[in-house]
Amino acid sequence: MTVICPWYRLGYVIPHLYTDLDAYQFYRVAPEGMMLVTTGLNLKDYTLAAVERELPALWERFDVLAGKKVDRISLSGVPVASALGRARMREILAEGRARTGLPCDTDLEAHIATLQHFGATRIALATRWLEAVNAALTRYLAEAGIEVIACRSRARSLEENKHASADDDHLLALELGGEVLRETPDAQALLMPGGLWYAIHAVPLLEAEYGRPVLLNILSTIRAALHAAGDRMLYRPDPRWGKVLASL
Repeated sequence: MTVICPWYRLGYVIPHLYTDLDAYQFYRVAPEGMMLVTTGLNLKDYTLAAVERELPALWERFDVLAGKKVDRISLSGVPVASALGRARMREILAEGRARTGLPCDTDLEAHIATLQHFGATRIALATRWLEAVNAALTRYLAEAGIEVIACRSRARSLEENKHASADDDHLLALELGGEVLRETPDAQALLMPGGLWYAIHAVPLLEAEYGRPVLLNILSTIRAALHAAGDRMLYRPDPRWGKVLASL
């Protein structure tokens, strides 16, 4: 069957004023007919204070996406959820559902759902973030019963990550992901969060070498959306993009 118009619209609130690698990677791995509808915040850094400053604008962004008739709303930005903590983040999602009548999610909750699907409770972590962000993420995951048993990071500011080279970040994903998986053979999965991290081509390479699922924001969020779509899913994603999407 030929798709002539989108059959699924995923609303995505990204932390930045522009969309580039988020959409580029989405349209590489999402199945035909799935559309990304984005709107943005203007997060200045990864601190709780910076996140708090953007929260008043969040409801306006949710309203924009609801007006576009999306099927689901997801808040991108693992550092955003990590800074808020799981209890508060889930309260915000519940309020979003009540406000829009739509299922609301975050990349981080999608990661948790994906790890639970794989039965992964002990994981490795690779990031491009400062230790404070990694620590907040580790606490958030612990609340969901997921233990980070090893972490490798190339600490960068948000501004540095915005201007990173895609080529360099692909190599960084292979470097950090390979290092932490080699050193942690009992890790059941690898989480490499970060919407600005260009790592989709690193995923099948790491999985082929180490045999464990590798999770990126865009992979877990697409998986969560398609899983919720159920029988409405006209096309499945290409399994060559890794175990996360192949597990649908």
